[in-house]
Amino acid sequence: MNPRLLELLVKEGLVVADQAQKATAEQRRTGDRLATVLTRLGFLKEDDLLDFLSRKYGIPIINLGRVEVDPEILKLVRKEIVQKYLVFPVRKVGNTLTLALSDPTVVLAIDDVQFATGLHVIPVLAAESAIRTAIERSYDTGVDDIKKLLDQESGSEVGLELVDRLQKVDVGDLGKEAQEAPTIRFVNLILGDAIRKRASDIHLEPYEKVFRVRYRIDGVLHDMMNPPKQMEAAILSRVKIMANLDIAERRLPQDGRVSVKFQNREIDLRVSSLPTIFGEKIVMRVLDKTGTVLDLARLGFDGDDLARFKKVITTPYGMILVTGPTGSGKSTTLYAAISTINHPDINIITAEDPVEYNIPGINQVLVREDIGYSFASALRAFLRQDPDVILVGEMRDLETAQIAIRAALTGHLVFSTLHTNDAPSTVTRLQDMGIPPFLISSSLLMVIGQRLVRRICLECREVVSVPVSALIDIGFPPDEAESVQTYTGKGCSACAQTGFKGRIAVHEVMWLTPEVQEAIVRQRPASELK
Repeated sequence: MNPRLLELLVKEGLVVADQAQKATAEQRRTGDRLATVLTRLGFLKEDDLLDFLSRKYGIPIINLGRVEVDPEILKLVRKEIVQKYLVFPVRKVGNTLTLALSDPTVVLAIDDVQFATGLHVIPVLAAESAIRTAIERSYDTGVDDIKKLLDQESGSEVGLELVDRLQKVDVGDLGKEAQEAPTIRFVNLILGDAIRKRASDIHLEPYEKVFRVRYRIDGVLHDMMNPPKQMEAAILSRVKIMANLDIAERRLPQDGRVSVKFQNREIDLRVSSLPTIFGEKIVMRVLDKTGTVLDLARLGFDGDDLARFKKVITTPYGMILVTGPTGSGKSTTLYAAISTINHPDINIITAEDPVEYNIPGINQVLVREDIGYSFASALRAFLRQDPDVILVGEMRDLETAQIAIRAALTGHLVFSTLHTNDAPSTVTRLQDMGIPPFLISSSLLMVIGQRLVRRICLECREVVSVPVSALIDIGFPPDEAESVQTYTGKGCSACAQTGFKGRIAVHEVMWLTPEVQEAIVRQRPASELK
């Protein structure tokens, strides 16, 4: 997308000037396409962008998820070209090739495809995410390379050449990695494949007779492959070297981290090793710093709660807490909140472990417990930095909670997270930590209990009949239950036959009304608050 088109989007009211400036700065930082940045930051929905481009250039829109592509057509346009320009060949009729693209302003894309194929190209528009999915589904982008590599290594002893630890390892250029040592190449291919599939965790699990690799995608673990048992030690050692762990220590758990670069995106991996009776199990948590949409409107809040949330985060002081288990999207919600209020006239400081997303204009601090730099230490330092807004990654102890509440009561807006089962239990948790009820009631503004649920795949969903009584049982009002449209995902190639693609947050919001504040002071149980 060229800058002129960005100006047109602003003129049309699809993007505001402030968002355009932020997107341009992010594009310069990452090197990504402007369209990619706009949708990733939540400033523009893909559907709205497609509609605008279709009207502007008179190009029809196509749903790639419903297109069956002839494998012979894929041979006409090389993988390097489709990945470079983010295009996808759809059909060939006579001397004409229909080509799906997401950005019609990239004129070279059509010219290069016409030159490479000798065919007349007719463009159609498709969502960038749909094109990426189609490329990964139809072209050889890594999984086959992994299988070929496994076939090559089966039945042979695998050695690992120890190399200097890399702070950043490029796993995106598979062609380059194919020239390196088999074990290094294998690990990098696994990482690239997991990132493409949107995995949040990668599990490397040794058992008595097998070595298993699993990915957690949309909250569910999936078996991916069983590499040869003789590769186990080399693979685990390679991961430990990357994360700067002690490869000789196999009796104690270890934690580390490594940063990788993939398709111009920086990905952080938190690596944890755990000794088991059959060897070390390693889990890598995948933290994509650039792949998360930080837009409150797309996080799943209903209309009333969203409006009130947007209003309360502009309050000059007080505390907002988000609760839920690990992996429930608490950090994403908080990041979306502070991104919404991120303006040049506000000083926002965060204390995180780790820093999950980089946000321009916000001072982000990495907590290092191993050197004595705790959340509490960071908070004390923050109060001398003239902050307006403070984000604490997690309130783990009494000292951190005390300083956070003191900050909330002395003119600062404080965001943080807690591990509780629901929103009302947050009050009980703070009391158990040692915070007096009157301080809780006077500092808290709201508490959000959050969970992530899988989203039905839009490419293969179909209407399904659900009894009205069942809808009423799960909370729908009787007058609405009869008109509710329900769907199920039947499974398709876009969602790996699961029927689900992506996740959305569901929330339980507790507002600190006068009645709730009084109940807290009177130390009423969580059940009564609920």
